[in-house]
Amino acid sequence: MKVVDNLKNIEEKINIACENSGRDREAIKLIAVTKYVSVERANEALEAGILDLGENRDEGLLAKYEVLKDKPNWHYIGSMQTRKVKNVIDKISYIHSLDRISLAEEIQKRANEPINCLVQVNVSGEESKHGLNPEATIDFIKGLSAFDKVNVAGLMTMAPLTDDERILRECFRKLKGIQVEVQALELKHAPCTELSMGMSNDFMIAIEEGATMIRIGTALVGE
Repeated sequence: MKVVDNLKNIEEKINIACENSGRDREAIKLIAVTKYVSVERANEALEAGILDLGENRDEGLLAKYEVLKDKPNWHYIGSMQTRKVKNVIDKISYIHSLDRISLAEEIQKRANEPINCLVQVNVSGEESKHGLNPEATIDFIKGLSAFDKVNVAGLMTMAPLTDDERILRECFRKLKGIQVEVQALELKHAPCTELSMGMSNDFMIAIEEGATMIRIGTALVGE
């Protein structure tokens, strides 16, 4: 299917989720995850009206950036190796995977301007997933005050791959709870207004539980 047709289906579901939870559609940023598709397909997403593209490797991002330049807002959504920061830092709008001080140090060293970072939290506790332990997240964010190039725009998590709605809601609610705790601290470097959670299989539930960014790959641009 064309991206524009897939987008229509997804928008219908986003609107239903917003209605279910009393939220405004404008509060949800749709990120097209283009890591597995060609630059032509990524451009098709842009032409369909999508403003934000997500990549999880520097090679893929740089290859698409060479053609698309800064037409989209670029989101780095994968685990970022410290040595790769210098390759992409001046091209991206958001990093969704800040999970260690060494990465913050490298961002501080390489960025010309403050960069919006989402702290990745491993809410599910799965060993296969990157991210901070939920109990360590608040102290980690407090410690980021030392880096004026790191703006803690929000939090990110990946839910377990399951159809169990109870498990998914519990995961998303836990991240929302951490966000509320961070915002209560009123830290200048950590406004923490964004929640990046929800993918092709669970984004409606994520929206109902407070997501402000959803990352859609397969259901939007294909594989």
